[in-house]
Amino acid sequence: MPDAEWDRLEAESHQEKGANWKRWGPYLAERQWGTVRESTAEGDPWLNFTHEEAIWRTYRWGEDGLLGICDRQCRLAFGLALWNENDPILKERLFGLTGPEGNHGEDVKEAYYYIDSTPTHSYLKALYKYPQARFPYEQLRSENAARTRHDPEFELTDTGVFDEKRYFDVQAEYAKASPEDILIRVTIFNRGPEAAPLHILPSWWYRNTWAWGPTMEKPDKKPTLTQVDEDTVVAMHETLGKYQISVDKGPDGNLPEWMFTENETNTWRFEDPSSRRPSCKDAFHLAVVEKVSDVVNPNATGTKSAAHYTCTIPAGESIELRFRMSSQEDLPLETFGPAFQDIFDQRIDEADRYAQSRVATGLSPDEQMIRRQADAGLLWTKQFYHYVIPRWLENNRDGVKKQGGTQPGEAGTRNSDWGHLYNRNIISMPDKWEYPWYAAWDSAFHLIPFAKIDPYFAKDQAILFLREWYMHPNGQLPAYEWNFSDVNPPVHAWACWRVYQMTAANGKPDRVFLERVFQKLLLNFTWWVNRKDIRGKHVFSGGFLGLDNIGVFDRSKPLPTGGHLEQADGTAWMAFFCSSMLSIAFELADGNPAYEDMASKFFEHYVSIAEAMNSLDGTGLWDENDGFYYDHLHLDGQSIPLRIRSIVGLIPLLTVDVLFDRTIAKLPAFRKRMDWFLKFRPELTNFMTYMECDTDGENAGNRLLSIPTRDRLLRLLRYLLDEDEFLSDYGIRSLSKYHEEHPFEYELNGERLCVKYLPAESDSGLFGGNSNWRGPIWFPLNYLIIEALERYHLFYGKSLRVECPTRSGKYMDLQQVADEIRKRLSKLFLADDAGDRPSYCRSDVLVNDPNWKDLVLFYEYFDAETGKGLGASHQTGWTALISPILDTLAARHNENSASHASPDLQSTTSVTS
Repeated sequence: MPDAEWDRLEAESHQEKGANWKRWGPYLAERQWGTVRESTAEGDPWLNFTHEEAIWRTYRWGEDGLLGICDRQCRLAFGLALWNENDPILKERLFGLTGPEGNHGEDVKEAYYYIDSTPTHSYLKALYKYPQARFPYEQLRSENAARTRHDPEFELTDTGVFDEKRYFDVQAEYAKASPEDILIRVTIFNRGPEAAPLHILPSWWYRNTWAWGPTMEKPDKKPTLTQVDEDTVVAMHETLGKYQISVDKGPDGNLPEWMFTENETNTWRFEDPSSRRPSCKDAFHLAVVEKVSDVVNPNATGTKSAAHYTCTIPAGESIELRFRMSSQEDLPLETFGPAFQDIFDQRIDEADRYAQSRVATGLSPDEQMIRRQADAGLLWTKQFYHYVIPRWLENNRDGVKKQGGTQPGEAGTRNSDWGHLYNRNIISMPDKWEYPWYAAWDSAFHLIPFAKIDPYFAKDQAILFLREWYMHPNGQLPAYEWNFSDVNPPVHAWACWRVYQMTAANGKPDRVFLERVFQKLLLNFTWWVNRKDIRGKHVFSGGFLGLDNIGVFDRSKPLPTGGHLEQADGTAWMAFFCSSMLSIAFELADGNPAYEDMASKFFEHYVSIAEAMNSLDGTGLWDENDGFYYDHLHLDGQSIPLRIRSIVGLIPLLTVDVLFDRTIAKLPAFRKRMDWFLKFRPELTNFMTYMECDTDGENAGNRLLSIPTRDRLLRLLRYLLDEDEFLSDYGIRSLSKYHEEHPFEYELNGERLCVKYLPAESDSGLFGGNSNWRGPIWFPLNYLIIEALERYHLFYGKSLRVECPTRSGKYMDLQQVADEIRKRLSKLFLADDAGDRPSYCRSDVLVNDPNWKDLVLFYEYFDAETGKGLGASHQTGWTALISPILDTLAARHNENSASHASPDLQSTTSVTS
């Protein structure tokens, strides 16, 4: 059967007429309050726009909602509002603790799950668990406030609101009959032992761009939502067009009550209460929860509307509500006839077929379910992101223009030197609640699973961050909205190269894409070289580099000691950047000799970095006694190694690259320059694996380029694969377990600063509330380590075997080691013989509940000893890397089964250090 979803993707990518399938999607943010965009340049975002204010105060830069969708410019949004007759407010958005409120930082306190999505969002499914008792807002705040950093977080499941199953499962599904005809089905289950009341308010509203405008030039014309029949509303917007919104009867056979208001700030909330007026953002809350009369528009028109259903759902039973939103050009002949169910059945079948066609054969049912939910989470966490720095700076929090305004480049204001930045796009977010803003290096990792799910979106996202309205004129990529000038690891080149490789597997390599990104990446590389090599010695600092709390100092700020850091990770990241650019240049030089010079440039720059990093004259970062790479503190003419065995010192492993003689033979200019280096710089072999050539082995004709020499590689691997150091049952720890009993200490002005192994949450606020790289397992660096091991194996093959785990007596080649790490990572999610998943963060009762046990969350990081999920609970961005990990394991199993070969774990000829 033809792949309908793939046909839709291709039609949209080629901009075929009528193929606007991605115009509508799950692009609605889950938290717009508490963001920098809705704050001021000088203010604290958490205090400038609170959860309570979001009820009645209008956003400028986006919207948020519950299980909702919107168009790609967030003009018209749809979401659910719920009320259980016990809560103090309508449940219109997800609640969570702000950064200062949580004992481990900001944290969503809700139970919701992404179940399914196709790449074009022709089908979507998500689930929200709504307690029937009063939602414990106050208890969650007070209990977490009373806890310290040494205590676990107090979660919603700890409050008792789900006891006796007294909750509703609210399941929202969307199916597109056409790009502009969207069917909505909401199914609500009462899981409790008694009948329970519920108010359901499916809501449509326009983002308020008429009060201040989407651009700097002029506000929009005010749109309208107007009731034209007892079951129908017409939505009119000057650029989005005309839509018909229809609702079906409720379970009692009656149509709902329509309500209308304006998506405008309720000014009496902060001004004179006597100015209280009807038709404002919180009118539905006032009317339904507080029973206030005369607050909705009696004329049945506005910019916000809701259909109010009141139901009592019997114990153990469910109800279904149906809605439809269709453009004027795509009006159905029959709104809720038999075809409604047929379309859902068809889209679900297409979603199943598409998902199955993109996974490796051999996955178990449990693995397939995990992969499906990981992909769904990645697709659901797309978000409309709008942030225009000049416009943002010129207005204060209440939308009134400042006297004189704040100008781009003005000192002392957040992001003021990013005056060029104009963001208005659909972007893959790390977590639409905890991180409803992009982070440059997070986004790079998202591209890997996206390359298989939706290669067109993967390429678009790769290009987007390199565009002129994102990248700074000086070549820096924007880090994240809290501080665009902070520094994320330079992994974008690697991600672009991997997207190219993965999408070229179909035999159609997209060289235009590769050239586009290469030119812009050159600017970014130059920025790094000019800004972060303080002494001009090819040894780099960088600051934050994503690994907050990994060291003894906050590496994003001037050191309290004075002097500066030379970072093992900063320097290795630059070599990694070079190797990725070298690979791209090689590819582009095939057929275009102009790129041979660029290949030579990155080859020579790589060699210079490796030479500097490995120098034995006291200026390098390798410690010969310990066999590890360390950051160095340069102070008063001294270079002081900070002997912390962290993942920082393992990043040099990532720099490995394999060069093929058959490729080099096609590049005479590069070959000439390389031969010169081989002849006149033979001493480089003392510092690095420098163009080592396999002349007669299984990989003859390959050359290896790597910062560690073979001996240093083996010494690093002994640490990496030691279960008392980095190797956990669930992957690679970010800090060696050695530091549990042997913490690193540094004395500064009479105070002893300490780095100690912490397998779970951080007890340090060094770089923000929930920052933690002092022990837990993080997917992104685990994934890069796995890929690096495979590149080493591509060169060494079975000639290089190591003990895994260290001191176990079991020997593996590096491909087997890579797969062993994959297996350990997958254990985080897979159900064991008892049905438990280590990453689950729930009570035992809920783990075994059939309505919970197969709902998987993809956390930000994981406890290195227990596997428990920690941090952001919906970080499906980089934790969606579990999808390619599961696929590779299944493919490897299929290969082994086909060859009837079992892994040989022991060999008397194995290489050991």
